[in-house]
Amino acid sequence: MRFLIALACCIVLVVPLAKPLKRCPVPFYLAALALVGLYWFGTSANATGGLWPYFMPLMQRCALAFTLFTVVMFVGVLDEGSPLRARLMPIRRQLSILGCIFALGHLAFYGVSYVPRLGSAFAGNLGFSLALAGLRVPVVSVLLGEGGSGGALALAGAGVCGPVVTMVGSVAFLVGVGGAPLLSIKRGEGDDDAARGILANCFLMLCVFSVALPAAILPFREPMLRLFGASDATYSYAEAYFTLYLLGTPFALLASGLNQFIVCQGFATDGMKSVALGAVLNIVLDPVFIFAFGLGVRGAAIATVLSQLASCVYAVRFLLGKKPPIRITRGGYSAAVMRRVLTLGFSPFIIIALDNVMIIAMNAVLQHYGGAARGDALVTCATIAQSFMLVVTMPLGGITGGTQSILSYNYGAYRTERVRQAQKYIFGLGLAFTAVMTLAARLAGPLFVRLFTTDEALAAQAFDTIKVCTLALLPLGLQYEVVDGFTALGLAKLALPLSLWRKAVYFAAVFALPAFFGADAVFYAEPISDVLGPLASVAVYCVCIRGVLARRAALAPQKLPN
Repeated sequence: MRFLIALACCIVLVVPLAKPLKRCPVPFYLAALALVGLYWFGTSANATGGLWPYFMPLMQRCALAFTLFTVVMFVGVLDEGSPLRARLMPIRRQLSILGCIFALGHLAFYGVSYVPRLGSAFAGNLGFSLALAGLRVPVVSVLLGEGGSGGALALAGAGVCGPVVTMVGSVAFLVGVGGAPLLSIKRGEGDDDAARGILANCFLMLCVFSVALPAAILPFREPMLRLFGASDATYSYAEAYFTLYLLGTPFALLASGLNQFIVCQGFATDGMKSVALGAVLNIVLDPVFIFAFGLGVRGAAIATVLSQLASCVYAVRFLLGKKPPIRITRGGYSAAVMRRVLTLGFSPFIIIALDNVMIIAMNAVLQHYGGAARGDALVTCATIAQSFMLVVTMPLGGITGGTQSILSYNYGAYRTERVRQAQKYIFGLGLAFTAVMTLAARLAGPLFVRLFTTDEALAAQAFDTIKVCTLALLPLGLQYEVVDGFTALGLAKLALPLSLWRKAVYFAAVFALPAFFGADAVFYAEPISDVLGPLASVAVYCVCIRGVLARRAALAPQKLPN
């Protein structure tokens, strides 16, 4: 209801004020800042009388900001001859700036008020480390592409491996994200023996998968790489990178999977060190092996494997040491425990797998509708935009995934009010980060694009693509927390359908939009799915969460554990 009221007010005001906003936007920006200040004052003073009950719902939970971004996104899909499109299209930039002012003002208040209550702020640590890890993509692109060893063919060859490599790595999340919430729940219940059994089973599964996956995939690497787009010119580069990466798969799976069990026990700083160690070492070693040793794309793969080895050693040593209360042990293996871990972890696993299928589908559609003249350029723009989205989604996943232990532990301890309170703060963190990244996409997007290309026309097109893909980042922050929150509570039956719904919307838009609006319309699949997906997720969350927590509270023993 808050969103609908804000949307109605937004449309009523924006349409008649479109021309003044276009001619002289600064007074509107100042007015927005004044409203943010008024909101801060009213919230701090707990104002309730007069017009406050009507004003506050427009500002709370980024309602007004959300509606502005919604208007900005949907204006682009209106009919070319629409009077509303003609009036609003020229002011999309101004509306986006106003939306950012409202969002950042509200979220800054949340940050000041609530973030300190998160104590160790381990989500921030993990988010930072994952953002650092995400920087490897543009770094390697620059090294292998513009002036790098092997040039465009080497970059293309490594890029072909991307979906396959990510799918292999997603197995770590199948086990880690599946087991970590269960471990936290058992710790919350005070059952450390069961928690140790979960970690032992998960460690065994990671070891088995680490050996089985390379053995199963290596004989079929050529048809797989051909299927994912390797040509005769790029296959040698792709095969070299992929083979070396697969040989290092045990390190990658153990490092990523075990890190979840470090973070879920409250050692966020150590989890950050594990991820950051691998990321920094990778970035440092890439130019050494690519240029100094002249190994080209093989050097990039070797640098990746060595960095994963370092992270793996750190994670294993930590979980074998005396610091964590739940350490790696032997024995207590159970098919039932493994089955429950895999069931809960299936949601993030299939999400990552589908993300890669989405990349492949988009590239195929762009080539089809773009034709020989524009297909390659559109795919390049999509690749650059996806790299920027990676810089957004990795730290966002760090925020929501890193805070799962808060939810799992308190849920296990039957402290359901703490679960509700923590989720409010996590929602605020996610929205704050996505608001900042929305602004960064508009302000720093041209600089990011320059990492990949110096072609003026291509750079301008890539920047436009980034702006389209980031139109609905704010609701994406809600989507991540709802899905990861349900996963943290052990509710895979809710998390998985919500993730699949967003993917289904994306796939439908990818194939439908270009058929009616041309190849460039494909990029609107991202913001459309980032609106319709979160709308469904938030609706399900609002309907279900109260009952879920009430049923959990009803199971609480007479005396809660401290």
